[in-house]
Amino acid sequence: MDGHNHREHASPQILQSSPQHARAPRGTTRCRNPFDPPRRRQSRLPLPLAGPPPSTSPSPSPSVGCGEDPTGRRRFLPSADPMEASSSSAGPAPQPPPSIPPSSDQGVWADASQLVAAACADLQDGDLVHGENFSLFAAMSALEIMDPKMDSGMERSGYYSIEEAIEDGIAPVPLSLDKTLDIQRTLDVIDHLFSCEATWHKGHTLAQTVFTCIYLMKIERIASHAVLNSFCRILRATCNALISVVSTARTHEEEDLFTMSFGLALKDEGDEKCLSVLNSVEETISRQLRACKSQALSKKKTLEGLESLQDNPALEEDYCRALLCRLRFRKHFHHIVTCMRRPHGRGLDLARKHITSCLTELSLMLKSQEFLKSRSDITLQQGDARCTTASGCRPIGFDVSLNSRLLSPAPPRAVEILSWSDAIRYFEKLLHDLDIICALSLDPVLENVLQFIAQFQKSVPDLVPRAFLQTLLIQDGKLYGRDLICDVISRALSLPDIVGDKEFQTNEFVVQLGQLVINLLKILCTNTAWQRRKLGKSLQDWSTISIQLELALKREFGETRNVLAHENICMRVSKQLLVWSQEQTYWIASRFLILGFELDLYSPSEYCMVYWYMHVAFIKLIEKMQLRILASNGNARRKGKKKKDHSKDSVRDAAFPASCLLLQCYVLLSEGLSMLLAALRNESKSFQLPSIFNSEQERFMQHFDLLQKARIPEGITYYSFKEAAAQAHMADVMKYNFFKEIQKIIPSLKGSFAGDPGKLAEIRQIEQVAEHNRIALNIINHVGAGDPSLRVSFEFTHHPHFAVAVVKRS
Repeated sequence: MDGHNHREHASPQILQSSPQHARAPRGTTRCRNPFDPPRRRQSRLPLPLAGPPPSTSPSPSPSVGCGEDPTGRRRFLPSADPMEASSSSAGPAPQPPPSIPPSSDQGVWADASQLVAAACADLQDGDLVHGENFSLFAAMSALEIMDPKMDSGMERSGYYSIEEAIEDGIAPVPLSLDKTLDIQRTLDVIDHLFSCEATWHKGHTLAQTVFTCIYLMKIERIASHAVLNSFCRILRATCNALISVVSTARTHEEEDLFTMSFGLALKDEGDEKCLSVLNSVEETISRQLRACKSQALSKKKTLEGLESLQDNPALEEDYCRALLCRLRFRKHFHHIVTCMRRPHGRGLDLARKHITSCLTELSLMLKSQEFLKSRSDITLQQGDARCTTASGCRPIGFDVSLNSRLLSPAPPRAVEILSWSDAIRYFEKLLHDLDIICALSLDPVLENVLQFIAQFQKSVPDLVPRAFLQTLLIQDGKLYGRDLICDVISRALSLPDIVGDKEFQTNEFVVQLGQLVINLLKILCTNTAWQRRKLGKSLQDWSTISIQLELALKREFGETRNVLAHENICMRVSKQLLVWSQEQTYWIASRFLILGFELDLYSPSEYCMVYWYMHVAFIKLIEKMQLRILASNGNARRKGKKKKDHSKDSVRDAAFPASCLLLQCYVLLSEGLSMLLAALRNESKSFQLPSIFNSEQERFMQHFDLLQKARIPEGITYYSFKEAAAQAHMADVMKYNFFKEIQKIIPSLKGSFAGDPGKLAEIRQIEQVAEHNRIALNIINHVGAGDPSLRVSFEFTHHPHFAVAVVKRS
């Protein structure tokens, strides 16, 4: 039997020898078999690693088995309970050892008491018993036995099985014979499950959070308890639906424990009726609440024709309100999950209505907290920072140790359940994030989609909303499940004539670019760390296909790069496809660099090289964007204008859209900061702290190696940066005054983005960075960069990616 997860309660020392593998024992501990008959847990102590040989009296001693793991290795399997052994030896009448288990096809059992006793007597701290086949690689794959943090079978308290816990009375049904206490405890269970669900969303296992509830694991036991039964059924159905969404989006790779069910039952025959059952319970409590209100108006002392929730009529209305808001939140949240899973975004409008209802119910749940605390026993209340219920009391019906043995081969995690107030805040943020997704216009313009995702990621959404966003964007290999990616690309090229064109759709380069676009959208929906790493790796693919396109274009049409008026449609499409792919490549590169600031990957001594590289990447991005816009305007002229209007159109085309002006601000900010930092390095010897671990060139390669491998931009090396930085002086920074130039562009940008709150906020941040850096630059120039009393530091107080110089004098 497997020795990783089971623990016997036989006492004699027995050795099991397999005839096929007669190898040296490895010293791994045996855990109790969870399929053994349940018994009450006792206090357990770890086996001693060293000490005198045990007495030869017939009292029980620790038992060891030697079995085989899946790799064929033999292992020691100690399986005795030391507390039982010590208590038995202290008794007046020692018990005889049980008989040796019979032999089987898997091996033969033999007594190993003397071997274990000799090992215990000889081992010192740090010593290890192992076989000849032991290796450090095997040690890295092993789990430490008898350490509660590593050994899922080593529990000092708790129960071995659900049945044992139920027999001990920790999950009674009803929760109390006192109806008032029963409803209080029901609310506590509901609130704790609410906190457990939020903790699960944050990346912990389902088995150690939601499914620590015995009522949820044994729903058939609470069939007579209508409120708790309906709540647990719809909660289980919601968890199952969320696992399906996250698994489909594959965002669970960031935290794969989210989707693991560990064999727990997530479906049942009655789950499809969970909504109707909950609606029935909700309607009953609603009638009770209405009866309470009418009773208060008529001043009746009893409720006619209705069974009260509890025995105190004065508290009936408040308990009804507290229960209703929790049940309604659960119902609306289930509707949100169901609506957002509908194909082609058909349920988004309805989901937004349920989101509004959920937020309303959350506010009512918060209001009920004061009442529930006032009715709970103050001696049982926990601190606000760690209580997982609104009343502050510890709920009944939960045991964290029940499913710990299901987590093998991973060691059990130390899970700290979110407090009830933190869970409220989590769900509020979750609902706001989902509302932003539901408000998406489903516009098939790729540029708008990319900007939406980038803006959405600024709020740092958790796993669940990012999974919903990805499943909305990519369905069956199409954008929103309806628009072919090749048609999305043709719209990005401003070539509506080829939308739906079979030859364009089956083109080898278009198919490859379509797959890259799908991968890009999926990557952008991951968390920041995964996103940056995968964006860096994808740059090689984008760069390769751009090079292949350029080579094919030269082979077919020669060296002509400009888009000409008389060229055929095939040449024009090929050129615009090349420019567009290069534009996307530089957009990915710029986002890769920016995310480094969000992850705190750059030190102040590296800001100079980072902003210099960003400046180069932004310039290339603007160049490709302008080429694409010029080509698009040329397509529009050829379609609807006469030749005599070309001169007027050229003047009008010189005015590029606001997106280019915003990029120009990024260029000026990056160049200004890189030159300012380089000038300070040259004139005051600051921001060039040497490292004993690596040189500046090595740090350059560490940060930009993925860009360098993809040749983005082409011809840019460390020596290019070194040469540019060496020529920077404070006089040049003052002469060009990049920060002042930004302030000239800002008014135009504010007018262009007047209807976009997100862009306006970004523009205000850029304006503040430019203004503060302009003032700091003037001070540095006035005092002198070489003044030893001058202290310059950089802080991200106004923008997450562009620093502000802070000048002080010592």
